[in-house]
Amino acid sequence: MEKEKNFVAINTIDAELEYIERFEMLFKSRARAIDTMEGFHSMQVLKPTLPGESYLIVSFWESEEHFRNWSNSPEFLEGHKRGFADLSKARSEGKKPPMHSQFRTYTVLAR
Repeated sequence: MEKEKNFVAINTIDAELEYIERFEMLFKSRARAIDTMEGFHSMQVLKPTLPGESYLIVSFWESEEHFRNWSNSPEFLEGHKRGFADLSKARSEGKKPPMHSQFRTYTVLAR
């Protein structure tokens, strides 16, 4: 029997227009570090249909604890190091970061 996907984390990402190609390449060539995490079920990367709207990265977890364990893990850093490097570079050059993100979390109410 498949385990329930009771917890969902949604990362809303807004990328500057000149960074979109790089951002999409980072996801298409992602490290897949999240895939081996205990309690992880699946992830979807949703591209907006209208320019300038947010990307949504939706991950499904067995529990909030499993998600928190991932977000505090070396695998999290491994999976995000290229994007973090881009942000650090922009800051060190005094430029606006090429993207920003915000996590929101949910429990499943109904299926």
